[in-house]
Amino acid sequence: MNSVILRGLGTATPPLYATQEEAYEFFNTRYPLKQSEQDLYRRILLDGKIKGRYLGMETTEDALETNPDKLLARFLTFGRSTAVAAAREALAEAGVEPAEIAGLIVNTCTGYLCPGLSSYIAQDLGLRTSIRFQDLMGMGCGAAIPNLESAAGMLMRSVEGPILSIAVEVCTATIFPSHDPEQVVSNCIFGDGAAAAVLDFLPDDSPGGLLRMVDFATGLFPKHRAELCYRTEGGLLRNHLSMRVPIVGARTGKEVASRLLAWHGLSPSDIDWWAVHPGGTVVLDQVSKELELTREDLRFSYDVFQNYGNMSSPTVLFVLRKLLDSGLAKPGQRGMLLAFGVGFSAFAGLIEFSGTPSRLC
Repeated sequence: MNSVILRGLGTATPPLYATQEEAYEFFNTRYPLKQSEQDLYRRILLDGKIKGRYLGMETTEDALETNPDKLLARFLTFGRSTAVAAAREALAEAGVEPAEIAGLIVNTCTGYLCPGLSSYIAQDLGLRTSIRFQDLMGMGCGAAIPNLESAAGMLMRSVEGPILSIAVEVCTATIFPSHDPEQVVSNCIFGDGAAAAVLDFLPDDSPGGLLRMVDFATGLFPKHRAELCYRTEGGLLRNHLSMRVPIVGARTGKEVASRLLAWHGLSPSDIDWWAVHPGGTVVLDQVSKELELTREDLRFSYDVFQNYGNMSSPTVLFVLRKLLDSGLAKPGQRGMLLAFGVGFSAFAGLIEFSGTPSRLC
């Protein structure tokens, strides 16, 4: 029997890295901050759990840029280069040449291009002109999981050959000049990065696969739409991030994950490994509470948040990469990908590190 197999997984970040201490000094010296605002930046940047973030900028001075045209140009420059770097890493692990790729799906929410990033990525990688391709927009932090689901569907319907699935964000192209508490949080926790996965539809006993994509579930909760969204103000994208996001994200995530588990006669205790989108430590704490998980269960999510911040959609795949690199996941064990985003939306993906045929077949 054939299954949807993850053959390679790559991650990449822009070259510029800034510690949170450096970010605090930057904001404190570049902005005329009131004492209360200084205290807020200090609490988030110096007392928070993030060590530093990778930034899609030439220098940190680019954080002051408010020209929409220049911000979009920066999104294209760093979104393109970071996505291609992640793709090359995934292709190398999979042992796949770019010319073999039959499909390309790219998701992002931090910049609008027409044509989308898929055109630039296909050009840079030298993909064939007959490729099936899609650009997914407006799905926020959870989008990597439905991207994988779309790739799986493409494979099972008609496409013969590997699919390249890419999640890429340049969140720092959406830094908004405001000292409102919710905006300060957004400006201080988001970083930039890309993750790419090579998927194929292969016999279960095929060598070289990292894991099987077993099944997916999604949830859309419009009544919570105002809690998390991008709004356009003065030509700039402004991230609205309410204080209720941890609770809403954890509860909607639990609903979707529970539905997926129920389809397979499973419960959270049957999942050996969790790769949860680290929207923040409070988010992870709330997810842990809702799903009755331990901090140890989410250690890879906490680790990624500490070292990269929240990179929006690719972040959950950075967590999966950490899990795979640990060597702890054994053949036959189950895993769960879980993320949430704008809409309000939640997404779950059941994975297996060997053996059992996929329900998607």
